[in-house]
Amino acid sequence: MEDLLRVGAIDDDRFDRSKRIGWLDLEAVGRAKVLMVGAGALGNEVAKCLALSGFRHVTIVDMDRVVGSNLNRCLFFSQEDAKNRASKADVVARGIRSISPGASPIPISDRIESLGPSVFDEHDIVFGCLDNIQARIHVNSHAYHAGKVYIDGGMEGFVGRVMVARPPSGACVQCGMNRSHARVAQLRFSCTGNDIVFHEPKLAAEITTTSVISAIMVREALKVVSHKDESVLANTFYYDGQRNVSEELEVPVAPDCPVHLRRT
Repeated sequence: MEDLLRVGAIDDDRFDRSKRIGWLDLEAVGRAKVLMVGAGALGNEVAKCLALSGFRHVTIVDMDRVVGSNLNRCLFFSQEDAKNRASKADVVARGIRSISPGASPIPISDRIESLGPSVFDEHDIVFGCLDNIQARIHVNSHAYHAGKVYIDGGMEGFVGRVMVARPPSGACVQCGMNRSHARVAQLRFSCTGNDIVFHEPKLAAEITTTSVISAIMVREALKVVSHKDESVLANTFYYDGQRNVSEELEVPVAPDCPVHLRRT
């Protein structure tokens, strides 16, 4: 009681402002086990938002290393990391610990495809912070099969989108993909395979769109973990920072979606 009456006690509470949001279940947030696949620009921003929101158990999966072109979009990467070609997963884990001392992130410097399905079973919610179609399809299908909510984000320049896939009902990421996506997914990408026969062209990227998309992804995770189900994004959120517009685009369940057929 004396501590509650002490001048400045409220301002000493790290999560005081979050506690003022009536529906936000910070205890559930702190217990939740999060799998984040991808530790590039989007992964850096998602990790930051997760840590500051109170998520303590985050597994970061990324096989890549820090390079100079990452530095203008990635909060946790330094010039020294680029010079040493440090593991992205290791650096992001270090960054989470630096802004959230109570967190216990686990870095895995490997391909998500190499880890097997058990990694999805061991987590409560999955984030896709990926830059290629093949890895996105892999994470989407395994998360859906494991019955885990999958929050997928993507960007190109000032345009971004977020989709939340919630099994066993509702559309998944693959439901919204077209034939051109399928053709590209059949090719091998530099960050998903050792035998490289195809390189996807680099996409335009800038940090403000990355920040917006990552914030929306983590916001939806807070709703999911706090059982605010009625307000969780049900379709795809589309954002265009150049035109200053955002909207929801309906994504129906595709009758021939292999992810849904696999569950039936």
